[in-house]
Amino acid sequence: MKNRIESFFGVAKANSSIRTEILAGITTFMTMAYILAVNPNILSESGMSRDALFTTTALASVIATVVMALWARLPFALAPGMGLNAFFAFTVVKGMGHSWEFALTAVFLEGIIFILLTFFNVREKIIDAIPFSLKHAISAGIGLFIAFIGLQNAGVIVNNDKVLVGLGDMGSAAVLLCFAGVIVSGILLALRVKGALLIGIFLVTLAGIPFGLTHVPESGLFSLPPSIKPIAFKLEFSSILSLDMLIVVFTFLFVDMFDTLGTLVGVASKADMINKDGKLPRVKQALFADAIGTTAGALLGTSTVTTYVESAAGVAEGGRTGLTSLVTAILFLLALFLSPIFLMVPAAATAPALILVGSFMMSPILKINFDDFTESIPAFLTIIMMPLTYSIAEGIAFGMLSYVILKALSGRVKEISLVMWILTLFFLLKFMV
Repeated sequence: MKNRIESFFGVAKANSSIRTEILAGITTFMTMAYILAVNPNILSESGMSRDALFTTTALASVIATVVMALWARLPFALAPGMGLNAFFAFTVVKGMGHSWEFALTAVFLEGIIFILLTFFNVREKIIDAIPFSLKHAISAGIGLFIAFIGLQNAGVIVNNDKVLVGLGDMGSAAVLLCFAGVIVSGILLALRVKGALLIGIFLVTLAGIPFGLTHVPESGLFSLPPSIKPIAFKLEFSSILSLDMLIVVFTFLFVDMFDTLGTLVGVASKADMINKDGKLPRVKQALFADAIGTTAGALLGTSTVTTYVESAAGVAEGGRTGLTSLVTAILFLLALFLSPIFLMVPAAATAPALILVGSFMMSPILKINFDDFTESIPAFLTIIMMPLTYSIAEGIAFGMLSYVILKALSGRVKEISLVMWILTLFFLLKFMV
């Protein structure tokens, strides 16, 4: 069995081991398990059943991640995307006044369009067209972005109405445990201890019990998953040709496409999985996982499913094959019945892993030619705009637009591919809309 697993996933060829892949899969899951609690909370604001959303969130994550694991055989995990779920609930439903069934229909249409775009290699051509400098910048930008998320989750960085963000309460238990986790995990990493990030999450979770951050379940460790009947297969096609539907589908398409492309390129760049031609092996299958997950998720009753940037945590632990994502998928399946255990991990425990992974992902910045300003300025804008706009997609948009403009006005039009010109027009249209 061991030999079959290693052969199927190409573990040895990827310079990894089954133990490393398992630890990486667990680490990825632990850093993104929060979605099981957060997604139902956000989408329930639209009037959907919160209990049913928990089950649907887990099932959609399992389906998409299994496709990634067994078909693409890459160490990336998928789940309903943050930001996209907020757009679903607060903009489409509460802001525009549509039903949640209308929003689910838009997500379903987006998934079908993505399947077609992936089948005809459109999304793959977009990834291949991204210049090397921007691919490396995307990795560094994602690093800053997820480190920022980690600092927010622990309360180190908080809202400040005067200057947007500020320093939180440095004496709070969450902040102190977060920094303790960074130090402990950092020491373990320096000593090259396998599973350093996972050990850090576990220790901070335990330490959080006396501080009231970690809530030990009182009603038992096992629970049957709630029924998805209230929200599953509730599509509404009566407004399918309306202008509002067009705008909503376009927005879902834009954000999901470039969030996913950015995550795949950024994490793969850090893991040295991009070949000399600038291509990511089996990227088409990876994009199909995203498209299939989104379509299935809409039918089950959740917002757009996308590749998670937290996959970088598993890659940082050494995950290099689909075995990593398969372990993550299995844990999402177990979470359906063991939700009290997985949901007891506080944000302060996963924050150190996100912060440290953010630092790991900065290394590709060394490969950017900062002496060429037509390369370095777009790279810088890509990096800085991701955390400042709280969006991978917006960071890519600013990077690509500036790349094309600088190259064109510097008399280096030949360095701009046709796909990059098309993307520039696409981004300009998006900003105008």
